[in-house]
Amino acid sequence: MTDISNMAVREIVQQSELKHIAFIMDGNGRWAKNKGLPREFGHRAGAETFKKVLRYCRKIGISVVTVYAFSTENIKRPKREVEAIFSLLLDYIEEARDEDGVEFCFLGDPAALGEDIGKKARALEEDTRGGAHRVNIALNYGGRAEIVHAVNELIKQGKTEISEDDISANIYTKGCPDPDLVVRTGKETRISNFLLWQSAYSEFYFSDAMWPDFSADDVDAAIRDFAGRSRRWGGLDKNETRK
Repeated sequence: MTDISNMAVREIVQQSELKHIAFIMDGNGRWAKNKGLPREFGHRAGAETFKKVLRYCRKIGISVVTVYAFSTENIKRPKREVEAIFSLLLDYIEEARDEDGVEFCFLGDPAALGEDIGKKARALEEDTRGGAHRVNIALNYGGRAEIVHAVNELIKQGKTEISEDDISANIYTKGCPDPDLVVRTGKETRISNFLLWQSAYSEFYFSDAMWPDFSADDVDAAIRDFAGRSRRWGGLDKNETRK
């Protein structure tokens, strides 16, 4: 992709006020299976795609990227596949320190996946705090569990009545803008318990590409689609209010 193309997409990002993209990185296992490879090969390829997409989003001016790395349900997968995913996660946590100016935040309960993952995840959060760009990694995460966690935190605080603002202040992404755009790859058209609270008014984009094949051009296609939509948040758009 040329620098001119990058500039054009960056301008679209600015004009559409697109600040936060969330990705449901689906299709790693099927990508590998279609090539006659074990599923863990797909996760390895998907990890490389994640790094490329993350850097590209930063390049075109996206302030926040959230990725669905491992759900609370994924632990049910075959042991060999889960161990491969954990190994890739640990490798990336080490590499992530080289991502200049990026603040990492883990959504969910990474400590439940093992002491090593939990400690290294929290250390990365501490060491990168204050970065200009933010990356949320949903790890051992479920949207329903997140809401339950927020409500339990409010009960501990002595709340007897709970408002939307209370929940927003106690979910894992507190202080972070809600996603403007949620992108899911892999031909599936569901949200799979991802950012249930935060995505109430997000735009959704579903790509047929399996995650390992997802490219900068696919990111651009999602952004252009987003820019062509009218976001009303339950109200009317500007043209309708003038009638």
